Amino acid sequence: MNTAWPFLLGMASPQQGAQGLLSTLIPMVLILGIFYFVMVLPMRKRQQKVQAFLQALKAGDRVVTSGGIYGSITRVNDQSVQLQIANNVRIEVSRSAIVGYQGQEPVSESNPS
Repeated sequence: MNTAWPFLLGMASPQQGAQGLLSTLIPMVLILGIFYFVMVLPMRKRQQKVQAFLQALKAGDRVVTSGGIYGSITRVNDQSVQLQIANNVRIEVSRSAIVGYQGQEPVSESNPS
C-alpha cells in the first residue's frame, strides 16, 4: 500500500499544476483588462479629441500656445500655423504647440479632462 502513494501523488500533480497556472493567469488577465479600460481607453479618446482640434484650426481663430502666447491664426500649413501676436508681429509655431482657444479650457494632451 505504501508503494502506491507516490504513484497516485505523481498522477495528481499535473492537474494541480494546470489549475495553479489557470488560477494565476485569470487574475493577471483581469488586471490587464482593468488597466486597459482605466488607463489606455481614456488616453486614446483624449488623443483623438486633440487631433480633431488641431485639424480644425483655421485662419481667424484666436488661440493660446503651450508657451502662453495669445494670438490670432493668420495662415495654416500642414505642420505649422502663423500667429499674429501684435500689430505687424507674426510668428510661426508648430500645430502641436496650440493648446486651446482663447478664453476656453485647454484641449492639450496634458489636460486630464
